[in-house]
Amino acid sequence: MRMRKMKNLDSRMEATSAYRIGNPAEYKGAWRSLKKDCTALWVEVGCGKGKFTAETAEANPDVLLIAVERCQEAMVVAMEKAQSMGLKNVFFIDMDVAGIEDIFAFGEMDRLFINFPDPWPRKKNAKRRLTFRTFLDKYCRTVKEGGEIHFKTDNAPLFEFSLEEFAFCGLQVNNLTRNLHENGIVGIMTGYEEKFHAMGTPINRCEVVCKPFDLPKEEKVCTTQEAQM
Repeated sequence: MRMRKMKNLDSRMEATSAYRIGNPAEYKGAWRSLKKDCTALWVEVGCGKGKFTAETAEANPDVLLIAVERCQEAMVVAMEKAQSMGLKNVFFIDMDVAGIEDIFAFGEMDRLFINFPDPWPRKKNAKRRLTFRTFLDKYCRTVKEGGEIHFKTDNAPLFEFSLEEFAFCGLQVNNLTRNLHENGIVGIMTGYEEKFHAMGTPINRCEVVCKPFDLPKEEKVCTTQEAQM
């Protein structure tokens, strides 16, 4: 997410510091200690300004929700939203999702949300798409077997590309739709989603069932640098 630099970013981050996890690697394998009575651990990658994040946490008070966002200007707005709503079951991490295995243990998550990621439309940037096979490999190591990835995008080419990647990895896809809100609003919308739905843009969505899998040898190793090429 591209946002203008905030002159008062540091003070706003400090005011919402109770919601920010500054040392996420220390919680690897122990995230549920943040909410010992939680029934599930959900993670959202690329939470943006946090409309979906806050409303999802509010609607599921028994769930612990961890939101990942590498743009601090967006994340601080999301944290302020959570703070204003008095939420106790959501926390935020500012980092690149390429490092997700560094902070979540094998099979630790129950569900992962990927909402409206950057489509990286140029073919040479395919490895940067968050539904590329090397990212899926990371997700399926950190989401428990049988857990789900919930994916939404307004970008039809990205959706079709993603379906091909899911198939390549042998992942089961459920509840696939290419026009989620055709007959009325379904589920909690992101702020971005609201705008594009109002413009009449169809929203694509599906649920992917996670399982361990092995990529071909040449695809198996993907460094952070390679994922950003």
